[in-house]
Amino acid sequence: MESQKVDMFIMANAKYFESHQLNAIRERLLTLDDSKWAMISTVQLKDPSTSLIVSIFAGYLGVDRFIIGDTGLGIGKLLTCGGLGIWTIVDWFMIQGATRDKNMQKIQNYLY
Repeated sequence: MESQKVDMFIMANAKYFESHQLNAIRERLLTLDDSKWAMISTVQLKDPSTSLIVSIFAGYLGVDRFIIGDTGLGIGKLLTCGGLGIWTIVDWFMIQGATRDKNMQKIQNYLY
């Protein structure tokens, strides 16, 4: 792929990934052919900031985990009212990293 396209993709989507993952994504994108660009550019990634806001207001119901695709954890939080509040507070600190990890898993499906 052209380096300009790759750099634009990285700049536009850097907030969706951990900073240490960006180089690996960039190198892998450079090796792909242009036919996969349409798929890569339309991947729907979750915003970590939105996940944090949802976690603060509805985390005790597991909504934050449902949004990022962790249905098992979402059901667990829903049934236990966020682990009696403890799990909810822990998720306030961990949900952004979990969202970025899910985004990385999603993009890896298209890169490999």
